[in-house]
Amino acid sequence: MRLALYQPDIPQNAGAMLRLGACLGVAIDIIEPCGFVLDDRRLKRVAMDYQALAEIARHESWRAYLASRDSGRLVLLSTKAALPYHRFAFAASDTLLLGRESAGVPPEVAARADASLRIPLAPSARSLNVALAAALVLGEALRQTGLLPNEER
Repeated sequence: MRLALYQPDIPQNAGAMLRLGACLGVAIDIIEPCGFVLDDRRLKRVAMDYQALAEIARHESWRAYLASRDSGRLVLLSTKAALPYHRFAFAASDTLLLGRESAGVPPEVAARADASLRIPLAPSARSLNVALAAALVLGEALRQTGLLPNEER
């Protein structure tokens, strides 16, 4: 299971997702260009020392990311999707793709997704914060696939 961040533009959200990946044992793909430099202090403040624990792969472009992908489905989280995430059967080899906070993903990126999922929201709400959306759907995906980290201490 992986998280892929498509051209993230808010460093605090990227930092939160790096920490999420580190804590749950999920690798992160960062598809550039980003709207900030990766050593941004705002990213570091949120990621804290978990950034060093995160498995991060940087890709200079969407094309470079596609060329480096292994097998597995690309699962896009989108407010435009019809299928709710909790009705989807996740696989351990899935990559959850999250778009830019300001614009999502362009149509050519959305077209490459094997599935598109949405998070059901109250009628008056447009969307969740991208890091919260990642946590919510990743938690369900890890639960379904039995990949949640060991609870024994």
